[in-house]
Amino acid sequence: MNSLDKVKLLCSFVSLASLLFLCLCLIKPWMMLWWEDVQNRRKVIKIYGSVAIVFYLIYIGLGYL
Repeated sequence: MNSLDKVKLLCSFVSLASLLFLCLCLIKPWMMLWWEDVQNRRKVIKIYGSVAIVFYLIYIGLGYL
């Protein structure tokens, strides 16, 4: 297993964890946004959805190398 495979694995784990947190936080937004003054579903989608998409795109991009 070379270093590129390790980075791809890390990106996939982060992407899947973000999707899991996104699903959990759509039910109870305060679970993962406890540091914010206002916790709502829009912030959950914005934060965890964007992290999931970015790391998934990195994973896909590394597949072409």
